[in-house]
Amino acid sequence: MQIAILLYPGFTALDAIGPFEMISRLPDAETVFVAKESGPVRNDQGNLALVADRTLAEVPAPGVVLVPGSGDWGPVLRDRETLEWLRAADATSTWTTSVCTGSLILAAAGLLDGRRATSHWLALDELKRYGADPTGERVVFDGKYVTAAGVSAGIDMGLHLLGRIAGDRHAQTVQLLTEYDPQPPYDAGSPDRAPAEVVAFWRDEMGRVPAGG
Repeated sequence: MQIAILLYPGFTALDAIGPFEMISRLPDAETVFVAKESGPVRNDQGNLALVADRTLAEVPAPGVVLVPGSGDWGPVLRDRETLEWLRAADATSTWTTSVCTGSLILAAAGLLDGRRATSHWLALDELKRYGADPTGERVVFDGKYVTAAGVSAGIDMGLHLLGRIAGDRHAQTVQLLTEYDPQPPYDAGSPDRAPAEVVAFWRDEMGRVPAGG
């Protein structure tokens, strides 16, 4: 099975690398990073680049499509070439997946119309604008479409997908060998548990961003 992880300028690094560390361990899988042009692609902070091994045209029909999110998703939502590739790849994919605001990109391509999906908690209203049925769950399966909430949720999504494809035993082995056993120092990983003033600050900041990034 070929797994294609989409890269585009301004992607969030952990959105791509987190699930990569899980699903690239799928037996007999070929994992490729793809972009409009091959070569290095910078993340949203501009201080890290991942290398796209193949162009979109060179990977027309992957078995798994994975779309990372971005803090500035507006440009990619308007990128006709990327959206057209997603539609074409989705037509034959076994799984079409996203992390964080990557679900907005899938939705902009028309792939999540009427489907349950998740995204970063600050982007759930945007997801609804693009025709999806947003939910605050961490990982959501709706048919072959799998969406993960913000950033770190991509690791969980990768494990879920491993379990569906290769079985629970394999997914548990990968979890053990990667020692994925989260024990964060703070209980502030969701808007329900984070300090109210922190949540309010970021909701206010989000309100200053024009719709669509």
